[in-house]
Amino acid sequence: MGNSTDLQEIEDCLATNKKLYKFYAAVMILIFILALPLNASILHLFIFKLKFWKSNSNNIFLFNLVLADILLLFCLPIKAYNFIHGERRSNNDVVCKAMLFMLFLNRGASIAFLTVTSIDRYFNVVHPGRKNLLRALKKSPQISIIIWLLLLPLTIPTMLETFECCNSHKGNDTLIESVVDSLREVVFFTQILIPFVILVYCTARIVNRLRKKTVGDTTKLKRAVFLVSSVMVVFSVCFLPCTIARMLLLIVRVRDKSDGLQDGAAVAFDGLMVLSYMDCLLDPLVYCFCSTKFKGLYLSNYFPFLVRGDPLPIESSTGNTPKPQRNNVI
Repeated sequence: MGNSTDLQEIEDCLATNKKLYKFYAAVMILIFILALPLNASILHLFIFKLKFWKSNSNNIFLFNLVLADILLLFCLPIKAYNFIHGERRSNNDVVCKAMLFMLFLNRGASIAFLTVTSIDRYFNVVHPGRKNLLRALKKSPQISIIIWLLLLPLTIPTMLETFECCNSHKGNDTLIESVVDSLREVVFFTQILIPFVILVYCTARIVNRLRKKTVGDTTKLKRAVFLVSSVMVVFSVCFLPCTIARMLLLIVRVRDKSDGLQDGAAVAFDGLMVLSYMDCLLDPLVYCFCSTKFKGLYLSNYFPFLVRGDPLPIESSTGNTPKPQRNNVI
């Protein structure tokens, strides 16, 4: 009887383990508190200091990455509020669909700009000087708008209550419902797995290329290898666990009718989805602060007491940071 009740609560989007979901909520609140000022300050630098629209394409991609992360952050307090009250989603249908739209659009954008930036770095390192479509398109800011627009159709299938509560393939679906469930899950998995394969390939080729390069600054080469490797770490920590958990949940639903097992798989999936929001905190650390110029700019603007020497100058029109004669960061 207890297991049947638990399964019904999962189907109704109610949390069966309220203490655990309160812990999930606390984690989301902590991510929000730490990541919001970090992303907001970086956004401020891109707009008012670097003037990203006048600078190189990498700054445009990174700006959109930070924008996607900061928009995703605004969903976390609502999600945490629901978890604290023992609900896995909002009971308000409009709020529920708006949350799903924001969560999947902005997370998809974050993944997309991570991937595009890695592809751009791949061509710059492995095929320097070779003409390619991305190199031609990236000179125009419109490519970022195109990426956002392409993500919209992929977001629509996820804006359903059944997806939020992990009710796909419940076992009593009609043929049409089963097809819709399958299409929705395909969107979820391809949005993560295809970029992951691309990232693995680009990262492997970049690392291999940099390790074979014997001419140049060893410190810079090590920093570049660290940067591309960090991309894989962030992606693996934030997105792969929830993808695997989703896959296991679907297998349990289709093959195993044990109520307790389904309950545990759903709770684990929710927890790993919370882990995926760490992406908002890790992206700025990996992509922005691995650049010594950006790190120096950030510290000189927000923590000048940590910078020795003259403030770091900025050419606003180009976004370039000329090397100062004396500027040592502690």
